[in-house]
Amino acid sequence: MSASRAFGLDLPDYPWGQLAPYRTRAAEHPGGTADLSIGTPVDPTPQFVQDALAAASDAPGYPTTDGPESLRSAIADWFARRRGAVGLTPEAVMPTVGSKELVAWLPLLLGLGPGDVVVRPEAAYPTYDIGARLAGAEAVAADSLSDLDDGVRSRVRLVWVNSPGNPTGMVRDAESLRELVDEARALGAVVASDECYAELGWDEWDEELGGERVPSVLDPRVCGDSHERLLAVYSLSKQSNLAGYRASFVAGDRDLVRNLVNSRKHAGMIVPKPVQAALEAAVQEDPHVRAQKALYRERRAILKPALEEYGFRIEGSQAGLYLWCTLGEPAFETIGRLADLGIVAGPGVFYGDAGAQFVRIALTAPTERVQAAAERLRAAAR
Repeated sequence: MSASRAFGLDLPDYPWGQLAPYRTRAAEHPGGTADLSIGTPVDPTPQFVQDALAAASDAPGYPTTDGPESLRSAIADWFARRRGAVGLTPEAVMPTVGSKELVAWLPLLLGLGPGDVVVRPEAAYPTYDIGARLAGAEAVAADSLSDLDDGVRSRVRLVWVNSPGNPTGMVRDAESLRELVDEARALGAVVASDECYAELGWDEWDEELGGERVPSVLDPRVCGDSHERLLAVYSLSKQSNLAGYRASFVAGDRDLVRNLVNSRKHAGMIVPKPVQAALEAAVQEDPHVRAQKALYRERRAILKPALEEYGFRIEGSQAGLYLWCTLGEPAFETIGRLADLGIVAGPGVFYGDAGAQFVRIALTAPTERVQAAAERLRAAAR
């Protein structure tokens, strides 16, 4: 009799299940749980986006993988208007089923395999590593390509940059991005820039309060007059409360995008037509983004000083929906302390060894819950 064969990908368990006992512990707090962990949006999807979705809901035919030209033109216009990325044509744009699926499948869709290296930030969203594993490639953590030895550098085929970063909230300025792009191009590698939090800059990166715009990899200050070997990935989940729609897109090198479209046609990786319509409506309207950002700014102003009063040191956190904090102890010890206050946060160790003593605290909870968390932290600090 032949031995039985095990089926399935050999991937690590999804990490968030490890929080289950801490969620139980937090729920015992008499004031209820303040869940500041995963970071899923909680505010309403804008009504005009819901209306666009409903108006396109009679969709008996198959949608196109690259979407209608009107959608791709609207995204190209958005890049010029909001990201300072000029020169994009509709042929250099493609909608995606959320940004996470593109992160996970991009190495495979680019043809990477065994022996190839995918570089990702030292503290990073775990899906960059998963994407490399799905393709059979090797993931290497580095914030600078100059940190890699020659044997690794010669095998680099894809470089992920995440600015603003998840979980750290760090922002790379245009000069830093340009250095990375120049070095990656010299190696013949593709740079994929995950920019999903770019509209949520704070302090020196808060445009509405006189700060600088968070730069895109497609900004001429970064890439010159060419988008060659560059891809910018963006999602409306955060800025427009469309996480449930899975409404995202990628843009950049026209030849790379053309190849991605062709591969995705074969695989049936298509954004539903009503979601394409909602996405097109959302990228053409900016006021709702400013209104949502104002809510997050308010929540951040409530939570940040309370964390500091409790004793946290906050690093990075210049943009995005999280505060990257440490008490100088192992992450899960801090998670336990917070659970006793009825607060659930994200362990930094989920994002690599660089996060071993950090926790990620999200702003994506109702203001009342953020206020409750702040009050508990202040009371515990007394």
